[in-house]
Amino acid sequence: MRFLNSGLACGCTLLLLLCCYVGIRTPKVAERIAVVEYHREGSEMPETNNDRQRRGDRESAFYLFTQQRLPACKPVLTPPWVITIYLLIGFIFVPVGLVTLRASHSVVEIEERYDIECVPETSRTDKVSYIQDDSIPKNCSLLFKVDKYMKAPIYIYYQLDNYYQNHRRYVRSRSDQQLLHGRNSRGTSTCQPVESNNNRTIVPCGLIAWSLFNDTYTFIRGKGELKVNRTNIAWKSDRDHKFGKNVYPYNFQNGTWIGGGKLNPRIPLSDQEDLIVWMRIAALPSFRKLYGRIEEDLDVGDYVNVKLMNNYNTYSFGGKKKLVLSTSNWLGGKNDFLALAYVFVGSSSLTIAIVFLLLHLYSRR
Repeated sequence: MRFLNSGLACGCTLLLLLCCYVGIRTPKVAERIAVVEYHREGSEMPETNNDRQRRGDRESAFYLFTQQRLPACKPVLTPPWVITIYLLIGFIFVPVGLVTLRASHSVVEIEERYDIECVPETSRTDKVSYIQDDSIPKNCSLLFKVDKYMKAPIYIYYQLDNYYQNHRRYVRSRSDQQLLHGRNSRGTSTCQPVESNNNRTIVPCGLIAWSLFNDTYTFIRGKGELKVNRTNIAWKSDRDHKFGKNVYPYNFQNGTWIGGGKLNPRIPLSDQEDLIVWMRIAALPSFRKLYGRIEEDLDVGDYVNVKLMNNYNTYSFGGKKKLVLSTSNWLGGKNDFLALAYVFVGSSSLTIAIVFLLLHLYSRR
């Protein structure tokens, strides 16, 4: 009886499959069955457009990339290979770092802080009142001694510390359209709170321009004054493409709320290089900006007397002001960070290579 039931079940299943094949197959099912039958008989069926598209998609770079089937180099990192790579990195990076460090140390630099020395002793208890009082003269003198030969050009920088030009409100307070097209341009709402004065537009508007650095320096060696070249201190791309040649200062620093330096209303913004240098904001709270260049060499033992005007207010926020004289070389100015980074990476690679080599030799035993 059990065998009879099994036979009946198998017969019903075969009958059902036969009925599905004969009576209710769809066009797609019929097409697939036909393909199978032709292949079984050894004949080839013509390729359809869908097949060509499907095959093209599977051969595309995107499909191969998503399926991780692109040709790739799969090196086997054996211990000798790893040790060799680390040694190679160390032998390249350490010499490059030492050469870079020597180039950085060859730059001659003189730096002097003057924000405290240039305040009279009677006013040092209240420096903010001193710097804001226009009736008090702000004249000051510094004396630089040249200990190493300084070859022209000698770059003059002013350095500000604890000055956050990267503050979001400060960075947004400018209008690039106005700087390029003038006071009739729109989009000066970002210049708040220095957008207008007495219902008249300010050009250039914004906090960045309003806080323009305005200390001045005069350099004297012996009895003669050293000429300072103050042209081409800004980026050429900024002069040509970000500041208009027909845009002139208008209603600038004319209100009761006076910030930094003033601008000559007869000179277009593209030629106001002090402003252009200042408007390229710094990313860090301690930064230097180029003031000019001395086109004469300074010999060992020379004394340079600097007559300066201590006008800029850094006392209200605890800032510092420094004057820097510096030469340059193929690497630029003095900066040991890049050299130390090369030396550190090279030394670390050599150390790792030695450790791996000892472990490899020990494991062989």
